[in-house]
Amino acid sequence: MAYNNIQILNGYGIKKIVTTCPHCFNIFKNEYTELGGEFEVIHHTTFLQQLIDEGRIKLKEGGSFKGKKITYHDSCYLGRGNGIYEAPRKVLEALDADLVEMKRCRSNGLCCGAGGAQMFKEEEKGDTRVNIERTNEAINTGASIIAASCPFCNTMMTDGVKNREKENEVIVLDVAEMVAENMR
Repeated sequence: MAYNNIQILNGYGIKKIVTTCPHCFNIFKNEYTELGGEFEVIHHTTFLQQLIDEGRIKLKEGGSFKGKKITYHDSCYLGRGNGIYEAPRKVLEALDADLVEMKRCRSNGLCCGAGGAQMFKEEEKGDTRVNIERTNEAINTGASIIAASCPFCNTMMTDGVKNREKENEVIVLDVAEMVAENMR
């Protein structure tokens, strides 16, 4: 299937692929290019950072996230898998947010619990679900917003917030949603 996809993408002359999913980013960037994919692959947080840095995305002064306490959850495949830690943080800084880090962040970040298709199967034995533990870490920062850059992480963290019955106090947003809300 990968070879077929690569043939189609190369056949259309695709030069750049922007992904919102770190898992897709990893596959297209690391596996498809090794199998003959002839395209650049970029994650949407890196793309957003570039557009902001180039002035192609202009943000409102004093936007809706200015001064708000936000914590960022590092996606496993984006962070540890591909070393992308700064781009999403720089985008959040451009929103004038007050970024507070969780104790386990960057290369020491904790999985949201969805990785390896865990989100689609029955729970395994243990004391605490991974997404609940990770959400607790985020909530314990005092942030009112948990920023994510992966649709799976977003779902798992949102479920964790609901489990804690904190929906009125804490919201989970993708970094791209935050940018869209603050564009001029």
